Amino acid sequence: MIEILSWWLFPVIGSLAFFGILISLALVAFWVWMLVDAAQRNFKNKTEKIVWLLVIVLGGWVGALIYYIVIRAINKHGIL
Repeated sequence: MIEILSWWLFPVIGSLAFFGILISLALVAFWVWMLVDAAQRNFKNKTEKIVWLLVIVLGGWVGALIYYIVIRAINKHGIL
């Protein structure tokens, strides 16, 4: 029974691994993009910048998503 199922199982597992790697790379790229954006953005004061950088660094891609929703999507160019 295992030999009958093994011919289709390898491509399925390979495809899932490939898409998992693609999603992981996209999340890392998004995280780096938000980290660079927060580092270059002009905030009202330095404390706000440090807090957002900590949220992004410690929160990973979830922190980057929070930053994107709260800051980047509302004000794309700079000073808040």
